[in-house]
Amino acid sequence: MAALATFLVPVLLLCGPDPCPAAAHSQPEVKCVLFNEEYMNCTWGSRETLKANYSLYYWYRNTSNKVECKHYWQDQDIRVGCYFNQNEIIQFQPFHVLLKASMGGSTLEISKRMELQDLVKPDAPVNLTIHNMSNNQLQLTWATTYPKAKCLEHAVKYKSNKDTDWMEISVNGDVFSLPSVDYKKFYTFYVRSKVNKYCGRTQLWSEWSVPVVWGSNSTSKGTVHWLWIHTVLIPIASCLILLVLVILLVRMERVWVILMPRIPNPSKNFDELFITHNGNFQEWAGVPKDVVESFKPNYSENICYVSELPPKDSYEPLWESSNPPPSVMPSASPAPGEHSPYKNSYGRV
Repeated sequence: MAALATFLVPVLLLCGPDPCPAAAHSQPEVKCVLFNEEYMNCTWGSRETLKANYSLYYWYRNTSNKVECKHYWQDQDIRVGCYFNQNEIIQFQPFHVLLKASMGGSTLEISKRMELQDLVKPDAPVNLTIHNMSNNQLQLTWATTYPKAKCLEHAVKYKSNKDTDWMEISVNGDVFSLPSVDYKKFYTFYVRSKVNKYCGRTQLWSEWSVPVVWGSNSTSKGTVHWLWIHTVLIPIASCLILLVLVILLVRMERVWVILMPRIPNPSKNFDELFITHNGNFQEWAGVPKDVVESFKPNYSENICYVSELPPKDSYEPLWESSNPPPSVMPSASPAPGEHSPYKNSYGRV
């Protein structure tokens, strides 16, 4: 017995506290994870721990319907896992796997039974949004890409810049409320998810989401930067641009004439007519003097008086004109060849 003990001690020292390589090679373990109910990976080791190429067969209820894996994961020609498409996955039925390998003229077989609904790992939550509520209250909401959102439970992890430890709280639903916050601090939030007890018994949590930050310090630099741009830079730049435009309009007459055309004044065209030519249109228009003289009258006419004979019973003639009749001598007689006024109502004097 003492010799046997002496022999075992060096063996244990050579192997150490971990299992010996021979034991690790002889018993690979199949581990499967169903990612967001979209695909599944099953692995059974690595190139360093496997000495043989294993083949994986699976079935659900009937053992006779064994199907070999269609998509193997390989590490330098050593099969280390199997990939399952969504159409190859059936939940709430027993899932059986069988690993087979030939080594040293013998066949190695390892079987395992699993429930796929207990192996679901959802994707991390997305679209984390913080809402400011009344009475210094914050409300955190998020969304999930998992097809059965009601089957999930969530965990929210947060802390402020003044805290040293994270606070983690379980949440049912996709809303988390923080009742009281300090506006002088900034807060960082993470969310993760897993299938609840009503849809499975998994302990596989999703990865933590992308963090969302709220508070004065988280947005102080950006807020101050944009506030300075909107309240100082933009008004000053607008005033400078407006001032430059005004100067251009005042100094550049051409631009002013284009933008504000002047109304033409025709009176300047007649200044020469009234100032130089004293209103003489013929001289201003350049009409020759002989043409002007041709339009002047070169004849004269004597005044002709027209009278009407009075009635026989009246001794005073009626004159159309307001001028008195010419005086006629009683001894004067009409000249020969002239008509008497009693025979014609007009005549030439």
